[in-house]
Amino acid sequence: MVLMFEQFRIVTDPVAGSVALSAIFASLSLLTLFLLLGVFRVRAWLAGLIALAVALIVAVAVYSMPVGQALLSATEGAAFGFFPILWIVINAIWVYNLTVVSGHFDVLRRSMERVSPDMRIQAIIVAFCFGALLEALAGFGTPVAVTVVMLMALGFRPMRAAAVALIANTAPVAFGALATPIVTLGTVTSGAVADPRLNTDTLGAMVGRQTPILAVIVPLVLVAVVDGRRGVRQTWPAAVVAGLVFGLGQFVASNYVSVPLTDIIASLVAAAAVVLLLRIWQPSESPDLHASTSVPSNPEPADPAVASPGPVASSGPVASPGPAAGGAVRAGGIAVRHDPPAEVARAYAPYLIIIAIFSIANLGPIKEALADEPWTVVFPWPGLDVLGANGQPLASTKFTFGWLPAAGTLMILAGILTAVVLRVAPRAAFRAYVKTYVELRHAIVTVMAVLALAYVLNQSGQTNTLGELFAATGGVFLFLSSILGWIGVAVTGSDTSSNALFGALQVQAATKAGLDPLLLAAANSSGGVLGKMISPQNLAIAAAAVGMAGKEGDLFRRVVGWSVVLLLFMCVLVTLQGTPVLDWMIPSGG
Repeated sequence: MVLMFEQFRIVTDPVAGSVALSAIFASLSLLTLFLLLGVFRVRAWLAGLIALAVALIVAVAVYSMPVGQALLSATEGAAFGFFPILWIVINAIWVYNLTVVSGHFDVLRRSMERVSPDMRIQAIIVAFCFGALLEALAGFGTPVAVTVVMLMALGFRPMRAAAVALIANTAPVAFGALATPIVTLGTVTSGAVADPRLNTDTLGAMVGRQTPILAVIVPLVLVAVVDGRRGVRQTWPAAVVAGLVFGLGQFVASNYVSVPLTDIIASLVAAAAVVLLLRIWQPSESPDLHASTSVPSNPEPADPAVASPGPVASSGPVASPGPAAGGAVRAGGIAVRHDPPAEVARAYAPYLIIIAIFSIANLGPIKEALADEPWTVVFPWPGLDVLGANGQPLASTKFTFGWLPAAGTLMILAGILTAVVLRVAPRAAFRAYVKTYVELRHAIVTVMAVLALAYVLNQSGQTNTLGELFAATGGVFLFLSSILGWIGVAVTGSDTSSNALFGALQVQAATKAGLDPLLLAAANSSGGVLGKMISPQNLAIAAAAVGMAGKEGDLFRRVVGWSVVLLLFMCVLVTLQGTPVLDWMIPSGG
């Protein structure tokens, strides 16, 4: 029993003193996960548990990690997966579900649909701006499932609606679900190397100097997908304004306001900017791009088991019961209801409440006070005793339990206030909360399993081994780092999971290769967002939402080219940021 829990020290070359041979075993759990998800299409929660079992076996049999230490490492990772990661996601989606229960989600949707009858502008407003707002609050496939149905209700052809929704769900992803990917990245990298900049705030600031540049391009791509060169030529002012304002909002929010609020702020200011632009400018013409066939009245909803974390999409374009709306007008052949201004204001209220609460919690004195006991407690994970290769205790063996300042706890407060403002009865709000857990039951297992896997890989030394192997590529790894994140998201469907799996590897390889670990950690997340549109999970969500299940291959072929082109752009940007050309963009603060 004593031997099961004795102190463990990381060794990076346990197999015949060779990093290359050791790397074969270190990569087994990741290969298992990728093959199960990408080739055999095993459900994500089961694939995560199987890959975790493989990692535990390798840790014990190959890296000589005591069984007790390996299991404790997995339990710490699973606990972190629930708090603060799932704690954020569950409570954020609860707030979203409250807006659905009250009917104000449909009010918000209609307010955005009425901005312009031009379908190219609608793609920018609905898929890019509103999709980013959904990504900010819920993430994990929700924006695609919801916006693709909205686009079809506006008259978009099914395949085009799916492609637009997938491509739009890129720039906001790194800060999705109140910056859950960044929070995860900060946790798994903070103890991997001795760099004080590897925390949520500075990593968010670095990602906020990469994805905003991508954001400028994405709306132009959307109008090109909707209407080709003519669409770009006639609507580029709206696309550029949306991209520039969104990118600027991302940069300012992530660097100077609050990392969790980044996408909420960026999406709202971008939508407002487009609305203001349309008061003084309109496209020279608005061609009829509506589908020649009628829109299905009840397109097949996304399978909640496939859609990973996120509420089930609306079953069709018909508004759910909610506040009384005024008369209806027709825009492009689609009936559009008018809602009273007071109800529209209530529809936007939850997001304003969230911004207010997080802004207050991030004020200097308040933030510092909440970081201390009794509001935040830091303690060694019971029984876990792991030393790094340098003989020093791993920082990751200490668990931070910030029960009050945690984003998930703040979201509960926001949810209570939202229920009051939207006039949701306490019993209905509680039912929505329980329903959120039920909807996310598979996702909860998946996230906890993947984080447990990441902790076992990091604390057993398997990640260190892979880091040394990648470091051997030298400066070339600067270009490859974004591709590694892209592969991770393409396979797992989650920027959070990709950061958990590869974050520590990126910073360890960067340190050994003489590169900036902050830059490469951010590149993992920024490159990863471009793999979202080709992940099997997102493709399945989009295809099911438009009633074209089984056509995922056709949809993949429509978006893969854009995914690769945008990825290469990100690779070049990261490479330049690692040279004197753009190294001034890297934050220096800790």
